[in-house]
Amino acid sequence: MKVLAPVDGSECSTRALRFAAEFARRFEASLHVVHVTDEETDATEAILQNAREILAEEDIDDDPELSTDVRLEFRPADRVGRDILDLVAERGYDHVVMGHESSGTVERAILGSAAETVLRSEEVAVTVVP
Repeated sequence: MKVLAPVDGSECSTRALRFAAEFARRFEASLHVVHVTDEETDATEAILQNAREILAEEDIDDDPELSTDVRLEFRPADRVGRDILDLVAERGYDHVVMGHESSGTVERAILGSAAETVLRSEEVAVTVVP
């Protein structure tokens, strides 16, 4: 089984990554971590470094990947969700584990949600960690 864990630096994303590590261990699955962004910044490196530290603590052999998408200008969360689905299709992931912070109705209507996009696609099994 191949598991994908997208990270964004949020607390729920960190919890999701720890859950994904335990999930992968229990089901003897491979785990791959990715951060999708429109540009690389200092925050990007901090997100990847945090993921590296968690993977090391959890004894998971993976180097988090950076996926840059310059199309994230409008409805970025929805675009991130579609990028995650593209990775699922291209690389044959069986399961996605990702965090999701609850937000207000207006914010969700304007920005969308990467987790909602992946979940509603019904293309892959998804575990959403709050």
